[in-house]
Amino acid sequence: MTELPAEIAEALAKSAASDHAAARAMPGAFYTCPDVLAAERAGLFAREWLCVGRAEEIPEPGDYMTYDLVGEPVAMVRGEDGAIRALSNVCRHRAMPVLSGQGKARRLVCPYHSWTYDTTGQLIGTPLIGKRADFDKRDCRLPEFRSEIWQGFIFVSLNPDVAPLAPRMAGLDRIIHNYHFEEMRTRYVAHEVWDTNWKSLVENFMEGYHLSALHRETLHLVNPTELCAHYPAGDAYFGSFAGFTPDMEREKVGHPDLTEAELDTCVMIAVPPNLVIGGASDYSSFLCIEPASTDSVRVKLGLFFYGDDWPDERVDWAVELFQNTMAEDKVVLENLGRGLRSAHYRPGPLAGAAYEGCILDLHQYIARRLGLGVGAA
Repeated sequence: MTELPAEIAEALAKSAASDHAAARAMPGAFYTCPDVLAAERAGLFAREWLCVGRAEEIPEPGDYMTYDLVGEPVAMVRGEDGAIRALSNVCRHRAMPVLSGQGKARRLVCPYHSWTYDTTGQLIGTPLIGKRADFDKRDCRLPEFRSEIWQGFIFVSLNPDVAPLAPRMAGLDRIIHNYHFEEMRTRYVAHEVWDTNWKSLVENFMEGYHLSALHRETLHLVNPTELCAHYPAGDAYFGSFAGFTPDMEREKVGHPDLTEAELDTCVMIAVPPNLVIGGASDYSSFLCIEPASTDSVRVKLGLFFYGDDWPDERVDWAVELFQNTMAEDKVVLENLGRGLRSAHYRPGPLAGAAYEGCILDLHQYIARRLGLGVGAA
């Protein structure tokens, strides 16, 4: 694994030993140095569970969607047995990606030479190859990666030895159980490229300090900074609460299990390194994040809703608010990248746990996974 610059290793070790009252921002090189990104890709993205989307995006047998995990083409395919499999999306003939985008196919046919696979990845057709002593298509299939579904989200890992995800999420499951995210349905998905560092995007999505300052006409009217709170991080998750302003007119739609307090609270969730969720009773947002370079990130954005009786105009309103909020964040994060490269930037103190606690949580997670500080692997 690429060795971290001494300055960054030292800063991460300090963060690992810090509490929220003494937490500070990280040096600019934490976001801009290629060696840091190389270490993160090898130590986090290539080894941990990565979210690729929601299970209801591929609801029927033959439905599929594709995703690149740290440069590895993967296809999530719903099989004839109803199971979702994460298959290598690389033909065993001459390496052509078999599927692209999202769609439906009861047979997975490579567009280059029509080698064909069933929905389990088994090779079933090899035009004009004929019989050969050194090849039997019955012994050939697309490799399958480890996958799990948690709260309706599909997770895949390139690491065959990764620890199961579900047991590591038990503490978070107790917090969000009554929301029943697994019963919600995705109604909006977009794919974008943002000119920012992946950690800057995670930090921005998760901290409540900027909600009232930056989103004065959007999120401040819904979830103002003053109503934010923090909950203790687990080994594989961290997050916060963002309360809904009490004078905002809205229908309290949600699962019958929800308490009045839960109906009035948005739960911000990070399952690092690549999933962040803004979870609410009526509808929720998510981002799946993949770093392309130190200052470029591929983002899958989505909204998922509770219940089937959503008028189009209400869905459109939610999508517009989400798009406007993301547009405000995008402008700020692209400008932030310029500041992080300044020779005169010095990291400042973070606000309290209620407002920027998730930033320290992210830094401590990275420190653990890269072998620095308390609890490091």
